[in-house]
Amino acid sequence: MAAAACLAGIDVAVLAGGLGTRLRDALPDRPKVLAPIGNEVFLDRLLAWLGRFGVRRVVFCLGYRSDQVVAHLKARPPGPIVLDWIIEPAPLGTLGALRLALPRFASDPVLVLNGDTFVDVDLCAFLDSHRQSRAAASIVGTQVDDAGRYGRIECDDAGWVRRFIEKTGIPEAGTINAGVYLFGRSFLDLCRDGTGASLERDVLTTRPAGTLHAFTGRFPFLDIGTSQDLARAAAFVRGLDSGRVSDA
Repeated sequence: MAAAACLAGIDVAVLAGGLGTRLRDALPDRPKVLAPIGNEVFLDRLLAWLGRFGVRRVVFCLGYRSDQVVAHLKARPPGPIVLDWIIEPAPLGTLGALRLALPRFASDPVLVLNGDTFVDVDLCAFLDSHRQSRAAASIVGTQVDDAGRYGRIECDDAGWVRRFIEKTGIPEAGTINAGVYLFGRSFLDLCRDGTGASLERDVLTTRPAGTLHAFTGRFPFLDIGTSQDLARAAAFVRGLDSGRVSDA
């Protein structure tokens, strides 16, 4: 599948409504998705990456300081990606935000991304893996040296998720949920009918073993959820641009 077109027919949802409370000291006046990363804005890096795979439509699920994100999106030069957004009337959590946006999606599956992480994964290969597995939902898992700060996913030899393991705070290597998903219609219906607020806690971790498929590898991974992570982000981006594999 050519990288220039593989996601041309796939809608993308970016979950970017969080309050960013852990970033307030470093980012007091803007939402996480507009965080400066070197000489660019995180959102722009994300859109450029999606464009490499032929993405044509992105829906931003917004909440905190949504006016700034909308203004930034409106100020972008016209391009091949159609940008849309939906704004939470109140904080709804990741599941609530996705549920609110469901009427905006026409594709099957839908690519869903966390708006405060970035993983340099081949989305064409991820889509192929999802389709070959015939799973209702697939996730990207990346191997990191300190999985204890994120929580781990444990998979069988065929890539089916056995269980999610809560964060331990103990530095240990493992595979973590990288915050990139492909959700088929049946899984989106499950999200629509759910009652919780967290996509991770209230849906993903409650699925029976063998119902979620994982596409795993050691992919460069960036989390900008804390001030310390954000401080390392510029070096991470320089490493990607220079061809050096790294993660923050």
